[in-house]
Amino acid sequence: MRKMLIAGNWKMNFAPKKAVKFVDQIKESIDIKERDVVLCVPYVALQPVKDALKGTSVQVGAQNVHYMDDGAYTGEISPAMLDEMEVPYVIVGHSERREKFAESDTTVNLRALRALKHGLCPIICVGETQKQRGAQRTEDVLRKQVKFALDEIKPERAEKVVIAYEPIWAIGTGVTATTAQAEDACAFIRTLLVERFGKEIAQKIRILYGGSVTPKNAAELFSQPNIDGGLVGGASTIPTFDEVVKAGL
Repeated sequence: MRKMLIAGNWKMNFAPKKAVKFVDQIKESIDIKERDVVLCVPYVALQPVKDALKGTSVQVGAQNVHYMDDGAYTGEISPAMLDEMEVPYVIVGHSERREKFAESDTTVNLRALRALKHGLCPIICVGETQKQRGAQRTEDVLRKQVKFALDEIKPERAEKVVIAYEPIWAIGTGVTATTAQAEDACAFIRTLLVERFGKEIAQKIRILYGGSVTPKNAAELFSQPNIDGGLVGGASTIPTFDEVVKAGL
């Protein structure tokens, strides 16, 4: 039985003081033992938020990571740094990173591999554009992205991987994939995981849905057999995030 994972992605919001104030406001209501809850916060807020969450089961995650441990990479943060900070999760390959910062399938894979090497759980984002869906290329896009992302990942490390299906047309738009669309895509991803790692391991890997998840649609989405939680954007930055975390319980 896969444990539900709810990951909030704050994106470029909340400086440290405001981040701590917000966490103090919601931490008791999102401290749900039945689910894994993660707040993926800006780098500068990682330690303050981590400190604020002490005594709860809520964990922190970073929003990106480089694929080298050190070197001349001005402005980057390495997995070794996150490992030393005891940050357990990191988002890899978010569509905003792919579209606005030239992330590629290759660099997504390198980041995921390096994150796993340091014991981090990479939340690997995949998803199609509206144009690609309209051209009935969703499965082709997902197959390519998942195949590249999982390249060279050993089966014994695969269970630590999380896949987040985020249709680009539903991110920050207020438009959500229908429950059927979300489940169909996540079920297809599950078949790709079976092809790559076998059924036993594939059934242990969590697949999240992301894209305008709100308290109104979360319970229905989370009730689907191949959706193991959500990667939640805007709804994770307001107090009603606890309603998403508790949806369907």
